[in-house]
Amino acid sequence: MSRRFPILIATLGSLFLLAAAYGFQFMGYPPCHLCWWQRYPHFAAIAIGLLALGIGGRWLPALGALAMVTTAGVGLFHTGVERGWWEGPASCTGTGQSLGSLSGSDLLSTTAAPRVIMCDQVSWEMLGLSMASWNMLASLVLLAFWIRAIQRS
Repeated sequence: MSRRFPILIATLGSLFLLAAAYGFQFMGYPPCHLCWWQRYPHFAAIAIGLLALGIGGRWLPALGALAMVTTAGVGLFHTGVERGWWEGPASCTGTGQSLGSLSGSDLLSTTAAPRVIMCDQVSWEMLGLSMASWNMLASLVLLAFWIRAIQRS
C-alpha cells in the first residue's frame, strides 16, 4: 500500500466531516464559535491532502497530522466547555447579555442582532457524545492515517 492511500482517506475524511457539519447547519443546528474553530483545520487538511497527493515528502503529511491534532484539541476543549469541566469563551458561554443593560428601544426592536449560539449548550448528541466529541474522535482516527502517510514517505 502506497502513502497515497492514507492521504486520500484522511483528506476524504475531513471532507466528509465538513459536509456533515454543513449538513447539520442546513438542518437547523447553527454552529457556535468553537464549532467554527473545529472546522478550520479540516479546510486546511483538505488543501494539504490535495497537495500531498501530488508532491512527495513527509512535511505535507506532517502538516495534515498537525491539522488533525489541532481540531481534536479544539474538540476536546469544546467538549469540556459543554460538560462544564472548564470555562469557555465569554463571547459564547454563560447567560448572555443582561436585559438590564438594554434600552427600551433595544427590547422592542424588530431588527435585533442575530442570536448568539452558545458554546456551552449541546445542540445534538448521539450515544451521549456531542458533535464536538464526535469530531474529536473522528479527527484522532484521521490523525492515524496522516501518521501512516508520514511513515510511508
